[in-house]
Amino acid sequence: MPKDSFEHLETDRRLQDNPLASRLAPFTTSLVENGYVKSTVQSKLNLLATFGQWFERRRLSITDFDEQLAERFIADKRRRGRVHRGNRETLLQFLDHLRKRDVIPGPTPTCDDSPLAAILTRYERHLRSERGLAAATVINYLPCIRKFLTARFREKPLVIREVRASDVSDFILRQAPTMSPRRAQLVTAAFRSFFHFLLKDGELQVNLALSVPSVADRRPATIPKYLSPDQVERVLGTCNRQTATGRRDYAILLLLARLGLRAGEVVSLRLDDVDWRTGELLVRGKGLLHDRMPLPVDVGEALTSYLRTDRPPCKTRRVFVCRKAPRSGFAGPSTLTTIVRRALDRADLYPALRGAHVLRHSLATTMLRSGASMNEIGEILRHRNPSSTEIYAKLDFDGLRTLAHPWPSVGGGR
Repeated sequence: MPKDSFEHLETDRRLQDNPLASRLAPFTTSLVENGYVKSTVQSKLNLLATFGQWFERRRLSITDFDEQLAERFIADKRRRGRVHRGNRETLLQFLDHLRKRDVIPGPTPTCDDSPLAAILTRYERHLRSERGLAAATVINYLPCIRKFLTARFREKPLVIREVRASDVSDFILRQAPTMSPRRAQLVTAAFRSFFHFLLKDGELQVNLALSVPSVADRRPATIPKYLSPDQVERVLGTCNRQTATGRRDYAILLLLARLGLRAGEVVSLRLDDVDWRTGELLVRGKGLLHDRMPLPVDVGEALTSYLRTDRPPCKTRRVFVCRKAPRSGFAGPSTLTTIVRRALDRADLYPALRGAHVLRHSLATTMLRSGASMNEIGEILRHRNPSSTEIYAKLDFDGLRTLAHPWPSVGGGR
């Protein structure tokens, strides 16, 4: 903990008889460890000193602190016109700090022992533990199933065995007009997944997944969006490798461009996943599947530069860490989407696909035009289903021309 912050805690008159006083020194230490600068630490301590005085005037103890009490304090400050940006976040951060150290109990969980909650809890556990689906997929699937079961049984007891194929098709056909094609595809995928789970779990004797209507998939009708090799190099060249952020982003973009990693795979990359001795990278892919991939020299050099020079000290084992406090791994794949979009803007490139996936498509396209087979492309991209790789066949225009018949002449003319 910085010496000046410690001295501030000892001399601040607001901390005399303050019920929070003994808890602020450990909190200050945690702030410094998470990379907060001196001015931010001081600002948070000032707020908490005032909060402690507010506590003392109301004769509250530390165990009374919860989210509702924090909101009461914020409302009181707002009436006085003294609320500042970040006040609520600081209180909730301090509350989380106290709970992690068992100073105060965690929030009492809402107990829902209804049959609907029970079946959804089991299904969620199946998606996360057995199928290893991404959190975003689970979050999208569960509301679809909840809405269907609620509409099907309404006030009646929930009896899964009473669900019929007509219930499924009628529900989807009613909902489809209000959804985009992509959303409709997600909903039908959720239903098939749920009914496969029920069949496997013994809740159903008939596979109702077969009764889920299909939604037209227009992806095969379009050509994958990609960048040329020169454009990929332009994107990589926009990173200012004289700065810490630039070197970090350069390493990220290389992983996307040279290995075709998905955004989520880069986000979840851990320090232990890089085997420097063998020159391999452990990739945590979809469905709890792990793959080992060779580490190209330029990617390895970029990672080494970032890890040795720029990765800030922190507790997380994630490779890529936020530059600003609290220093932790990226929140999700959307962070990489932002990094790629900024690089595309700097390169003055505006492809239709502007997320991290455009670099994955670009790698596959370059491989195809260099003579790689579909099997080789599928192996690099770690596709489990060959149909996922087939979309790149449309990019082999020279090969497709050999299959096309010449356009017939009118009347056999010249």
